[in-house]
Amino acid sequence: MKISRSLMVLGLLLVMLVLPIMASGSDTLLAEPTVPVSSAVPSLPSAISAQAAIVTDDVGQVLWSRNADVRMPMASTTKIMTALTVLAGSDDLDRSVTVPGEAVGVEGSSVYLYEGETLTLGQLLDAVLIESANDAATALAIAVAGSVEAFAGQMNTLANEMGLVDTHFVNPHGLDDEAHYTTARELAQIARTAMTYDAFAKTVSTYKKEIPLKGKEGVRLLINHNKLLKMLDGCIGIKTGFTKRSGRCLVSACTRDGVTLYCVTLSAPDDWNDHRTLYDWGFSQVEQVTLTEEGEQYAVLPVVGGALSDGTAPGDGVMLTAAVKNSDAVSMTLPRIRSEIQKELRLPRFLYAPITVGQKIGEAVYTMDGTVLCTVPLYACEDIPLYQKPTLWDRIRTLFAGNR
Repeated sequence: MKISRSLMVLGLLLVMLVLPIMASGSDTLLAEPTVPVSSAVPSLPSAISAQAAIVTDDVGQVLWSRNADVRMPMASTTKIMTALTVLAGSDDLDRSVTVPGEAVGVEGSSVYLYEGETLTLGQLLDAVLIESANDAATALAIAVAGSVEAFAGQMNTLANEMGLVDTHFVNPHGLDDEAHYTTARELAQIARTAMTYDAFAKTVSTYKKEIPLKGKEGVRLLINHNKLLKMLDGCIGIKTGFTKRSGRCLVSACTRDGVTLYCVTLSAPDDWNDHRTLYDWGFSQVEQVTLTEEGEQYAVLPVVGGALSDGTAPGDGVMLTAAVKNSDAVSMTLPRIRSEIQKELRLPRFLYAPITVGQKIGEAVYTMDGTVLCTVPLYACEDIPLYQKPTLWDRIRTLFAGNR
């Protein structure tokens, strides 16, 4: 069991507040470390082809960016938000959808839907995310919202709820429109959010799949356009895109040694190599660090006024104690070259009975360079009842019970 995502996000965002930033034109990256980098660590090449790009970890910490806040067209990477909008509104992917005439013959990539044929929401999502089918995206939009325009409105509402200020959608497929745009930074946020849905993550990591063709007349073979699934070690998705106006667009995710990174490139003539280069550099800069294991014991504290499990007092000279542990493991993505991580225990010197299992006793605070990485709650892991001194009547009953 892992600590909550919100705690990890807070901790890592605070880390970024103290990490110095080095700027070069419109490119930014983590500052040169104070300790010399090993010669085995590759430097970041300047020959990244993308006009806009960003590399982040799985909670949004930025490792490197270029023009990350410039509004640009996104082509079929739009379909990440299309899928997210569908999944956020329904978990019934087996729902049947009858293909409307408006979804037949849509310009661009297609699975050649027939008017009146029936597919499920899940099968249409497969066509959208694997084959990048514009007709399937249109069918989904109409099935979910009644029209392309209404569905685009839902996409924009969701974008607003996510705090996106430089993203706007006009359609569910990404065909060119002046009012259809995003930024590398916000597209990375959309991708990270979409990947929290198991159905999305499973689909975008699938290279090949079949869906029905007009019921039982045959099958459609879907082939993923994302070549990184086969050419990049650890790639787990996500989505390609291209129009003449947008150029080559690519959003991907990659996992190595417990670390997941996301990369977005917009208008990138050499996008496959851009992503490979950026990942090789990115993974050389960060690593997964386990701050504490699940159920780790932090302290054993004396307990005042406690009783043994049978309610009797402990013997003379005997002090009851209670072990204090955490409940969740905590792991974070941190720079490989960093200052020492400090741990501060915030616990009382002793406890007062009664103590119950799961009672919060204190916390452990992990810091680096004076900035809090995370705070781990600590709990009692045993019951210690309050000792109740026997009354006169209790002593009399005990006396008579012993004489029977």
